[in-house]
Amino acid sequence: MLIAQLSDPHLCLPGVLYQGVVDSNALFEAALATLAALDPQPDLVLLSGDVVEEGTVADYAAARAMLDRVGPPLLAIPGNHDAREPFRAAFAGRMGLPAEGPLHLVRDVGPLRLVGFDITVPGEHHGEADAAACGWLDATLAAAPERPTLVMMHQPPILSGIDAIDAYNCRGGARLAAVIARHPQVERVLCGHVHRFLQARFAGTLLLTAPSTATAIALRLRPGAEPASFVEPPAFLLHHWRPGAGLVTHLVPIGRFPGPFDFF
Repeated sequence: MLIAQLSDPHLCLPGVLYQGVVDSNALFEAALATLAALDPQPDLVLLSGDVVEEGTVADYAAARAMLDRVGPPLLAIPGNHDAREPFRAAFAGRMGLPAEGPLHLVRDVGPLRLVGFDITVPGEHHGEADAAACGWLDATLAAAPERPTLVMMHQPPILSGIDAIDAYNCRGGARLAAVIARHPQVERVLCGHVHRFLQARFAGTLLLTAPSTATAIALRLRPGAEPASFVEPPAFLLHHWRPGAGLVTHLVPIGRFPGPFDFF
């Protein structure tokens, strides 16, 4: 079973540049082209937040037009640049989102369970794993203890070492870790937000962040370093589940490259 995870496209209205600099829509089109060229095709596509940049109804209409061309089933959660109600209105029919409240979702796909965990705080850039959210997650995980599970959220509940983005991580990480640790069927916690790939231990499992299809936040690990971004080669994650082998994750560069050559 193959699950593609794209993240942080920051889609804009046609002709509008992300941050006035980058054509994030064109970069996402390239990501969709790379996705469409995969053989075999993914069984599911995940989008781990910051679908659009401004959160307007018009932004979501443009995003929906692009995402409707994705062939496999799509599951998306909001990020801090998204707006909950326009997001709900745009994608409720496609993804079966709840009619009110946080945009949590649960889907069983093949042998796996996918849990979308909405920890966004409307009007703020940080996330919050508060008591209500963690209570919902605890009950959801307890309902299927034997099914390998992926939990997808936007802001990671850990520190990346990049101060500029860590100020807006998911707060309540200790509360969330206690929930995850009670449910050993959680194979991965999948995040976005950092605009970079990273991997860390968290609550007895692995936490991964997917790179953005738009820009990369500068890897500046010196405390207090000035924030910055680069247009680095974009990528997405491809999670490969096989019975008996578990989950293996590949980083897939976006674009066309020389090859294939008859050596390895």
